Amino acid sequence: MSRDSRVQLVVESVLPFIETHRKLKRQTNIQQPYILGVTGLQGSGKSHLASALAVALSENHSYNTIEVSLDDFYLTHDEQKSIRTQNPSNSLFKARGQPGTHDSVLLKSFFNQFSDPSAKNIWVPSFDKSLFQGEGDRLPRSEWRTIICHCPIDVVIFEGWCVGFQPCLEIEVDRKRGEALQIRHLNKSAKSITDSPESQFSTTTLGDHELVDLLHVNDYLRKYSEDFMGPQHFDFMVHLDTNNLVNVYTWRIQQEHALHIKKGTGMTDDEVVKFGTIFSIRLVVDI
Repeated sequence: MSRDSRVQLVVESVLPFIETHRKLKRQTNIQQPYILGVTGLQGSGKSHLASALAVALSENHSYNTIEVSLDDFYLTHDEQKSIRTQNPSNSLFKARGQPGTHDSVLLKSFFNQFSDPSAKNIWVPSFDKSLFQGEGDRLPRSEWRTIICHCPIDVVIFEGWCVGFQPCLEIEVDRKRGEALQIRHLNKSAKSITDSPESQFSTTTLGDHELVDLLHVNDYLRKYSEDFMGPQHFDFMVHLDTNNLVNVYTWRIQQEHALHIKKGTGMTDDEVVKFGTIFSIRLVVDI
Protein backbone atom coordinates (compact mmCIF):
# COMPACT_ATOMS: atom_id res chain seq x y z
CA MET A 1 0.00 0.00 0.00
CA SER A 2 1.37 3.44 -0.94
CA ARG A 3 1.94 6.11 1.68
CA ASP A 4 -0.91 8.27 0.30
CA SER A 5 -3.30 5.31 0.33
CA ARG A 6 -2.33 4.52 3.90
CA VAL A 7 -3.04 8.08 5.00
CA GLN A 8 -6.38 8.12 3.19
CA LEU A 9 -7.41 4.82 4.76
CA VAL A 10 -6.66 6.03 8.28
CA VAL A 11 -8.37 9.39 7.74
CA GLU A 12 -11.52 7.77 6.37
CA SER A 13 -11.58 5.36 9.30
CA VAL A 14 -11.07 7.90 12.05
CA LEU A 15 -13.06 10.92 10.78
CA PRO A 16 -16.50 9.82 12.03
CA PHE A 17 -15.11 9.25 15.52
CA ILE A 18 -13.34 12.62 15.62
CA GLU A 19 -16.51 14.42 14.57
CA THR A 20 -18.54 12.60 17.23
CA HIS A 21 -15.93 13.56 19.82
CA ARG A 22 -15.98 17.23 18.80
CA LYS A 23 -19.76 17.37 19.02
CA LEU A 24 -19.58 15.83 22.49
CA LYS A 25 -17.03 18.46 23.53
CA ARG A 26 -19.38 21.23 22.46
CA GLN A 27 -22.32 19.70 24.30
CA THR A 28 -20.48 18.96 27.54
CA ASN A 29 -17.77 21.65 27.48
CA ILE A 30 -15.02 19.08 28.07
CA GLN A 31 -11.46 20.10 27.22
CA GLN A 32 -9.83 16.79 26.29
CA PRO A 33 -8.91 16.44 22.59
CA TYR A 34 -9.28 13.27 20.56
CA ILE A 35 -6.14 11.17 21.13
CA LEU A 36 -4.94 9.23 18.07
CA GLY A 37 -2.08 6.80 18.68
CA VAL A 38 0.30 5.68 15.94
CA THR A 39 2.56 2.77 16.81
CA GLY A 40 4.94 0.66 14.78
CA LEU A 41 8.37 -0.87 14.59
CA GLN A 42 11.38 1.41 14.27
CA GLY A 43 11.65 2.69 10.72
CA SER A 44 8.19 1.46 9.70
CA GLY A 45 7.10 4.95 8.69
CA LYS A 46 5.04 5.89 11.74
CA SER A 47 6.58 9.37 12.02
CA HIS A 48 5.87 10.11 8.36
CA LEU A 49 2.35 8.74 8.75
CA ALA A 50 1.71 10.83 11.86
CA SER A 51 2.92 14.00 10.11
CA ALA A 52 0.82 13.28 7.03
CA LEU A 53 -2.25 12.61 9.16
CA ALA A 54 -1.76 15.91 11.00
CA VAL A 55 -1.61 17.78 7.70
CA ALA A 56 -4.64 15.96 6.28
CA LEU A 57 -6.80 16.51 9.35
CA SER A 58 -5.78 20.17 9.67
CA GLU A 59 -5.78 21.32 6.07
CA ASN A 60 -8.41 19.08 4.49
CA HIS A 61 -10.85 18.72 7.36
CA SER A 62 -10.23 21.83 9.51
CA TYR A 63 -9.44 19.98 12.73
CA ASN A 64 -6.92 21.76 14.94
CA THR A 65 -4.35 18.95 15.10
CA ILE A 66 -0.93 18.59 16.69
CA GLU A 67 1.55 15.74 16.31
CA VAL A 68 3.84 14.59 19.13
CA SER A 69 6.51 11.88 19.32
CA LEU A 70 7.33 9.67 22.29
CA ASP A 71 10.98 10.15 21.31
CA ASP A 72 10.88 13.77 22.46
CA PHE A 73 10.21 12.62 26.02
CA TYR A 74 13.45 10.70 26.53
CA LEU A 75 15.33 11.36 29.74
CA THR A 76 18.12 13.91 29.50
CA HIS A 77 21.59 12.65 28.66
CA ASP A 78 22.68 12.99 32.29
CA GLU A 79 19.61 11.07 33.44
CA GLN A 80 20.33 8.33 30.91
CA LYS A 81 23.86 8.02 32.30
CA SER A 82 22.41 7.81 35.80
CA ILE A 83 20.12 4.94 34.73
CA ARG A 84 23.13 3.07 33.37
CA THR A 85 25.07 3.68 36.58
CA GLN A 86 22.19 2.45 38.73
CA ASN A 87 21.76 -0.69 36.59
CA PRO A 88 25.32 -1.67 35.60
CA SER A 89 24.47 -5.31 34.90
CA ASN A 90 21.39 -4.59 32.77
CA SER A 91 22.61 -4.01 29.22
CA LEU A 92 19.08 -3.04 28.14
CA PHE A 93 19.70 0.40 29.65
CA LYS A 94 22.99 1.01 27.85
CA ALA A 95 21.13 3.08 25.27
CA ARG A 96 17.89 5.02 25.13
CA GLY A 97 14.79 3.34 23.77
CA GLN A 98 13.50 0.91 26.35
CA PRO A 99 10.58 1.65 28.65
CA GLY A 100 12.33 3.25 31.60
CA THR A 101 14.36 5.69 29.48
CA HIS A 102 11.52 8.20 29.08
CA ASP A 103 10.44 10.98 31.44
CA SER A 104 7.07 9.75 32.72
CA VAL A 105 6.48 12.88 34.80
CA LEU A 106 7.06 15.10 31.77
CA LEU A 107 4.72 12.96 29.69
CA LYS A 108 1.90 13.14 32.21
CA SER A 109 2.40 16.90 32.54
CA PHE A 110 2.17 17.24 28.77
CA PHE A 111 -1.17 15.45 28.57
CA ASN A 112 -2.51 17.29 31.62
CA GLN A 113 -2.21 20.57 29.71
CA PHE A 114 -5.25 19.70 27.63
CA SER A 115 -7.57 19.43 30.61
CA ASP A 116 -6.46 22.80 31.99
CA PRO A 117 -8.96 25.47 30.85
CA SER A 118 -6.51 28.23 31.77
CA ALA A 119 -3.75 26.94 29.47
CA LYS A 120 -2.98 29.55 26.81
CA ASN A 121 -0.12 27.70 25.17
CA ILE A 122 0.79 24.04 24.72
CA TRP A 123 4.45 23.14 25.11
CA VAL A 124 6.08 20.16 23.42
CA PRO A 125 9.62 19.10 24.45
CA SER A 126 12.32 18.39 21.89
CA PHE A 127 15.04 15.73 21.95
CA ASP A 128 18.05 15.91 19.62
CA LYS A 129 19.22 12.37 18.81
CA SER A 130 22.40 13.59 17.13
CA LEU A 131 24.00 14.96 20.31
CA PHE A 132 26.69 13.06 22.25
CA GLN A 133 27.64 10.88 19.26
CA GLY A 134 24.11 9.61 18.80
CA GLU A 135 23.23 9.13 22.48
CA GLY A 136 21.09 12.26 22.29
CA ASP A 137 19.90 14.86 24.78
CA ARG A 138 16.81 16.92 25.52
CA LEU A 139 17.03 20.47 24.24
CA PRO A 140 16.69 23.45 26.62
CA ARG A 141 13.16 24.62 27.37
CA SER A 142 13.77 27.74 25.30
CA GLU A 143 14.02 25.51 22.22
CA TRP A 144 10.84 23.52 22.82
CA ARG A 145 7.89 23.84 20.50
CA THR A 146 5.16 26.17 21.74
CA ILE A 147 1.66 26.01 20.28
CA ILE A 148 -0.47 29.09 20.83
CA CYS A 149 -4.05 28.01 21.47
CA HIS A 150 -6.21 30.45 19.55
CA CYS A 151 -8.82 27.70 19.55
CA PRO A 152 -9.12 24.33 21.33
CA ILE A 153 -6.99 21.43 20.14
CA ASP A 154 -9.25 18.91 18.39
CA VAL A 155 -6.79 16.06 17.81
CA VAL A 156 -3.47 15.00 19.34
CA ILE A 157 -1.51 12.44 17.30
CA PHE A 158 0.93 10.64 19.59
CA GLU A 159 3.41 8.35 17.83
CA GLY A 160 6.07 6.03 19.16
CA TRP A 161 7.47 2.54 18.66
CA CYS A 162 5.94 1.10 21.84
CA VAL A 163 2.82 3.26 22.09
CA GLY A 164 -0.09 1.07 23.14
CA PHE A 165 2.15 -1.83 24.17
CA GLN A 166 1.10 -3.72 27.27
CA PRO A 167 3.29 -5.67 29.71
CA CYS A 168 3.53 -9.44 29.70
CA LEU A 169 2.95 -11.75 32.61
CA GLU A 170 6.20 -12.97 34.15
CA ILE A 171 5.51 -16.50 32.92
CA GLU A 172 5.17 -15.16 29.36
CA VAL A 173 8.46 -13.27 29.56
CA ASP A 174 10.15 -16.45 30.77
CA ARG A 175 8.51 -18.51 28.00
CA LYS A 176 9.53 -16.14 25.20
CA ARG A 177 13.08 -15.93 26.50
CA GLY A 178 13.20 -19.73 26.54
CA GLU A 179 11.91 -19.86 22.96
CA ALA A 180 14.63 -17.46 21.84
CA LEU A 181 17.31 -19.65 23.40
CA GLN A 182 15.79 -22.76 21.82
CA ILE A 183 15.71 -21.19 18.35
CA ARG A 184 19.37 -20.27 18.67
CA HIS A 185 20.24 -23.80 19.68
CA LEU A 186 18.32 -25.26 16.73
CA ASN A 187 19.92 -22.84 14.29
CA LYS A 188 23.39 -23.75 15.47
CA SER A 189 22.60 -27.45 15.42
CA ALA A 190 21.37 -27.22 11.84
CA LYS A 191 24.37 -25.05 10.91
CA SER A 192 21.92 -22.77 9.10
CA ILE A 193 22.73 -19.58 10.91
CA THR A 194 25.24 -18.40 8.31
CA ASP A 195 22.57 -18.55 5.60
CA SER A 196 19.98 -16.76 7.71
CA PRO A 197 19.35 -13.09 8.43
CA GLU A 198 20.09 -14.10 12.01
CA SER A 199 23.77 -14.21 11.03
CA GLN A 200 23.76 -10.42 10.84
CA PHE A 201 20.59 -9.25 12.55
CA SER A 202 19.32 -11.34 15.44
CA THR A 203 15.64 -11.62 16.31
CA THR A 204 16.41 -13.80 19.33
CA THR A 205 17.98 -11.08 21.48
CA LEU A 206 15.71 -12.03 24.37
CA GLY A 207 18.25 -14.77 24.94
CA ASP A 208 21.00 -12.20 25.48
CA HIS A 209 19.51 -11.04 28.77
CA GLU A 210 18.81 -12.45 32.19
CA LEU A 211 15.16 -12.91 33.09
CA VAL A 212 15.42 -10.40 35.95
CA ASP A 213 16.62 -7.71 33.51
CA LEU A 214 13.77 -8.38 31.08
CA LEU A 215 11.29 -8.21 33.93
CA HIS A 216 12.76 -4.89 35.05
CA VAL A 217 11.94 -3.29 31.70
CA ASN A 218 8.59 -5.09 31.62
CA ASP A 219 7.77 -3.41 34.95
CA TYR A 220 8.49 -0.01 33.42
CA LEU A 221 6.22 -0.91 30.51
CA ARG A 222 3.48 -1.76 33.01
CA LYS A 223 3.86 1.69 34.58
CA TYR A 224 3.78 3.34 31.16
CA SER A 225 0.63 1.45 30.24
CA GLU A 226 -1.12 2.43 33.45
CA ASP A 227 -0.11 6.09 33.43
CA PHE A 228 -0.23 7.34 29.85
CA MET A 229 0.48 4.82 27.11
CA GLY A 230 -1.87 1.88 27.43
CA PRO A 231 -4.72 1.43 24.91
CA GLN A 232 -7.18 2.85 27.46
CA HIS A 233 -5.54 6.27 27.05
CA PHE A 234 -6.27 6.48 23.31
CA ASP A 235 -9.45 7.01 21.33
CA PHE A 236 -8.06 5.35 18.20
CA MET A 237 -4.91 3.34 17.53
CA VAL A 238 -3.04 2.71 14.27
CA HIS A 239 -0.42 -0.07 14.27
CA LEU A 240 2.15 -0.51 11.48
CA ASP A 241 3.44 -4.07 11.27
CA THR A 242 6.03 -6.13 9.41
CA ASN A 243 6.25 -9.77 8.44
CA ASN A 244 9.89 -9.97 9.53
CA LEU A 245 11.51 -8.38 12.59
CA VAL A 246 14.83 -8.23 10.75
CA ASN A 247 13.37 -5.26 8.86
CA VAL A 248 13.67 -3.23 12.06
CA TYR A 249 17.46 -3.26 11.78
CA THR A 250 17.47 -2.29 8.11
CA TRP A 251 14.99 0.54 8.63
CA ARG A 252 16.79 1.84 11.69
CA ILE A 253 20.16 1.85 9.92
CA GLN A 254 18.59 3.85 7.09
CA GLN A 255 17.33 6.39 9.64
CA GLU A 256 20.78 6.80 11.18
CA HIS A 257 22.36 7.24 7.73
CA ALA A 258 19.86 10.03 7.06
CA LEU A 259 20.71 11.60 10.42
CA HIS A 260 24.43 11.52 9.54
CA ILE A 261 23.68 13.31 6.26
CA LYS A 262 21.49 15.91 7.97
CA LYS A 263 23.53 16.62 11.12
CA GLY A 264 26.87 14.93 10.60
CA THR A 265 26.54 12.59 13.55
CA GLY A 266 24.50 9.65 14.82
CA MET A 267 24.81 5.94 15.51
CA THR A 268 27.05 3.66 13.49
CA ASP A 269 25.61 0.49 11.95
CA ASP A 270 27.17 -1.60 14.72
CA GLU A 271 25.67 0.66 17.37
CA VAL A 272 22.24 0.25 15.81
CA VAL A 273 22.58 -3.52 15.99
CA LYS A 274 23.49 -3.21 19.66
CA PHE A 275 20.71 -0.70 20.31
CA GLY A 276 18.63 -3.44 21.91
CA THR A 277 15.07 -2.21 21.51
CA ILE A 278 14.05 -5.17 19.38
CA PHE A 279 13.80 -7.28 22.54
CA SER A 280 10.74 -5.35 23.70
CA ILE A 281 9.00 -5.87 20.38
CA ARG A 282 9.63 -9.60 20.63
CA LEU A 283 8.05 -9.57 24.08
CA VAL A 284 4.72 -8.17 23.02
CA VAL A 285 4.22 -9.36 19.44
CA ASP A 286 4.31 -12.79 17.87
CA ILE A 287 5.54 -12.65 14.27
